Amino acid sequence: MIDLREVATGVELGADGVWVSRIKSAVSYPAGGNEFCAEIEAGSFWFEHRNRYLLAALERFPPGGPLFDIGGGNGFVALAIQEDGFDVVLVEPGPDGTANARRRGIRNVIRSTLDDAGFQDGRLAAVGLFDVLEHIQDDRQFLRSIGRYLARQGRLYLTVPALASLWSQEDADAGHYRRYAAGGLKRLLVETGYEAEYLTYLFRWLPPAILLARALPYRLGVRRTHPEIVDRAREQHLAGGRVSRAVLKTVLSHELAAVRAGRTLSLGSSCLAVARRL
Repeated sequence: MIDLREVATGVELGADGVWVSRIKSAVSYPAGGNEFCAEIEAGSFWFEHRNRYLLAALERFPPGGPLFDIGGGNGFVALAIQEDGFDVVLVEPGPDGTANARRRGIRNVIRSTLDDAGFQDGRLAAVGLFDVLEHIQDDRQFLRSIGRYLARQGRLYLTVPALASLWSQEDADAGHYRRYAAGGLKRLLVETGYEAEYLTYLFRWLPPAILLARALPYRLGVRRTHPEIVDRAREQHLAGGRVSRAVLKTVLSHELAAVRAGRTLSLGSSCLAVARRL
């Protein structure tokens, strides 16, 4: 384990091995969200392939020290990073998420929001925001805060949902404030003190499916109950079984090769960015 007192003055180590902040601020994330994600992550083609993309980006643009996975939920991403040989610290305010992360074997876990942890300026080598930024109302100020905590030339890795045209009830219920376009995300990074080293869309075949299944019904006034949304999300993430998953894996392998080679995709339902703090 990393002695986190060297970089975070607002946390103390609990008996369960989790570092806990003394201050506990509210977050824009639905109750039960971590438990739902824990249920589907291991069998989800989307979570599996997002991890593959992230590891490819980390291997091409390696962090210069421990990567702090901010808002990392149940540790599904952090575990993949840890198993790939990188030092990682999960930072997650939800008690369910941090408990699940410890059960998964994440060595370094902080139960806290970014600000409550008391990170010292310029002390973090790398930060990951994996589908977190869309939950932050003032994303510009949040990125500036991240930059304050990052070391000079420290790296930021992030993924976000893409394309405002795909906004749906699922976004609203998940506590999202927005979806991003690649160009707008790059401008946001530059304006908040970063150099965008790599930025691409991911899941380029998903926008038509999301538009038809989610966005258009939402625009037409179709509203579903929470249990219906949960059931549909579970079905979509499991992608219909092993045969469908095998087909998807083949399709997505071409995208993965592009990320590994540093090429960009011009369309997708998510964006992936790697940036340096200036």
